Amino acid sequence: MAERPIWRGHLRLALVSCPIALHTAQRDAANLHFHWLNPETGNRVRMVTQDAETGAELSRRDLVRGFEFEKDRYVVLEDADFDAARIDSSSTITINKFADAASIDPIWFDGSYWLAPDGDSGLDVFAVLREAIRASGMVGLARVVIARRERPIAVQAHDRGMVAHVLREARDITNPDALFRDIPADKPDAEMVKLARQLIERQQADFAAADREDRYETRLRGVIDAKLKGEGVTPAPEEAEESNVIDLMAALRGSLGQPKAGASPRTPSKAKPLKSISKSRGSGASRPRLVPGRARRSSKSG
Repeated sequence: MAERPIWRGHLRLALVSCPIALHTAQRDAANLHFHWLNPETGNRVRMVTQDAETGAELSRRDLVRGFEFEKDRYVVLEDADFDAARIDSSSTITINKFADAASIDPIWFDGSYWLAPDGDSGLDVFAVLREAIRASGMVGLARVVIARRERPIAVQAHDRGMVAHVLREARDITNPDALFRDIPADKPDAEMVKLARQLIERQQADFAAADREDRYETRLRGVIDAKLKGEGVTPAPEEAEESNVIDLMAALRGSLGQPKAGASPRTPSKAKPLKSISKSRGSGASRPRLVPGRARRSSKSG
């Protein structure tokens, strides 16, 4: 069953419109989440809200929001101040501009939403708009108000539906000029670039699910499962350090299996089999360290 949409309304292009709904396209289901525990009792630790100067414990409902305009000096904002800056929500996403999809660097994308038809009415209009956007090679630029905040979006075709990418502001992207300043502006040797392109073409393959796997998360889940089963945890093998490459041309040729310039080709020798990795010390079975937790924390009376 599809999740409830976070926004309902219409997608409009000039005088053409159709009912649509936005659905969350991303979630943190793959990320592991941990809690701080008291190792003596196994109970979760409660984070206390305190006054930074007096140390007095405060209730969150009594707090106000402040913007630090100078060091340790704040201007307090009330709910009415936030309401004054709010953009009136609209039930229509109006595409009023199109841009070449290749002209928008992916660094500007900040989260995505699935854009799907809302009900059976308007399916034909939705399909026409989707295919027109797909054929154009462009993205539609529009705005939508979600949770009282206006967000600029780029709409493009995706499979049988569409996707709306939220766009970042320029102030959200750091300036890389200082990082790139010392990189030579001259074009590198054409022959080296040609060899590098050949290496790229040789390693070309379809983008697969394994290419986006978070191997740290996968291994950490394995560590957790092993501890729950009382098994030992084998440390990951260390990768061999690579030596500094001095002769770039030789390295490129070697990557492509080409002999060095001026060297006669030799018959490749059979590779020696890799030695099996021995088990590291401490990998024997051990009981997992499970700390007891109480089902319910008793509250103080009075």
